[in-house]
Amino acid sequence: MNIVIMGPPGAGKGTQAVRLAERFGLLHLSPGDLLRQAVKDGTELGRKAKDYMDSGRLVPDDVIIALIGERLREARGGRGVLLDGFPRTLPQAEALNRMLAESGQKLDVVVNLVLPEETAVRRLTGRRVCRRCGANYHVVYNPPAVEGVCDLCGGPLYQRSDDTEETARARLEVYRKETEPLVAYYAARGLLRDVDGTGGVDEVFGRLAETVGLSA
Repeated sequence: MNIVIMGPPGAGKGTQAVRLAERFGLLHLSPGDLLRQAVKDGTELGRKAKDYMDSGRLVPDDVIIALIGERLREARGGRGVLLDGFPRTLPQAEALNRMLAESGQKLDVVVNLVLPEETAVRRLTGRRVCRRCGANYHVVYNPPAVEGVCDLCGGPLYQRSDDTEETARARLEVYRKETEPLVAYYAARGLLRDVDGTGGVDEVFGRLAETVGLSA
């Protein structure tokens, strides 16, 4: 089973994707995580990507497509993949179709988390990330036991530079212009399933698991 999870920044795609991948035994592929690691490592790709990420713009398609294509080739023969944060544009969607077809596979379902813009902004600006292990928290929805300290490893928490309100709104604007057309694209192909992204993490996960289970 091959799944795409999409939705605006702040919809909780990353958190939900990890849980869905575990539930259904899928390989979780997140270009955002891979790119942030490259930024942290200070690689040439990481430095290039940082300029885009800090301003809320999307990393160029050719870079992301090549990255995902490499991982899909490595995953051939497995049970399936869950793509989180890819595709984000129509060219990426067409590229994904080609890459899956090369190994005799297809996309089975696209789950679209629906979230009001102001809710997305509140979620984004309250997010905190562990500098040591990368765990995610939120000052309102998922606070750590001790303010500023990771529950898992004791590392310090910080606000990412792309989580300020100004950048959050810029990211949402980019999403509307470049990613929302995918909703119509996948709806026309009968693959799209809208899922309410409001509420607690467990509540949203229940909706997603039911949707994916019915589609499997």
